[in-house]
Amino acid sequence: MVTTRRGRRPAGSGVPLTFEVIAETLREQIRSGRLKPGDALPTQAVLMREFGASSLTVQKAMVLLKQGGWAVSRPGKGAFVAHHDHAAGDADDLDDPEATAPATGTTARVEALERALTEAAQQIADLRGRIEALESGSGERGR
Repeated sequence: MVTTRRGRRPAGSGVPLTFEVIAETLREQIRSGRLKPGDALPTQAVLMREFGASSLTVQKAMVLLKQGGWAVSRPGKGAFVAHHDHAAGDADDLDDPEATAPATGTTARVEALERALTEAAQQIADLRGRIEALESGSGERGR
């Protein structure tokens, strides 16, 4: 996998980021029935160990799952598999191909925009850090 510093992929590479891999792995476990509606999702600590990921990366994966309707949070209790609100139509049967079809249309565009927004926010945070480092290293020169 080709990544740049801090695990970001080069623009247009098509290589999924770790948080996308975690989210897709959990979605697949839900599709396959290994995780059922109402089941607790693995804890952050378990996912960090399993994927060798940071807590922020796991949190991003959980945000994707929640935004896509795959998971719900219960304060003080954790994250759980949502009921099939994310499935196409009224299909509640995971064997129904429409229930497990990839997101299309508006949903896919929204998910792509959310991923782009997450990446842009990370890039902004990185730039702010670099600016602060430059400003603190150069004192008040240049002002």
